[in-house]
Amino acid sequence: MTPQALIDIMQQALWVSLLLAGPTLGLALIVGLFFSVFQAVTSIQEQSLIFVPKILAAVVSLLLLMGWMTRLLIAFTTELFMTIPNITP
Repeated sequence: MTPQALIDIMQQALWVSLLLAGPTLGLALIVGLFFSVFQAVTSIQEQSLIFVPKILAAVVSLLLLMGWMTRLLIAFTTELFMTIPNITP
């Protein structure tokens, strides 16, 4: 295995992990920011008000994107298994 082949595989793995985690984390960030602004405007200082909507947003986004995430992960794994015989000496 050449160092370049290993770098390419790791780069692709990092990109796939970013694609898998990005939408859920981004939605949780947006929901958290919205509720933080809401708390600042209304002067409500309840800490649990932020966590429940963020968790619900993350769960909903995971449920909605589960099919796409599964297809992406299966495609990456299939491609990785197909390239393994070509990179071993």
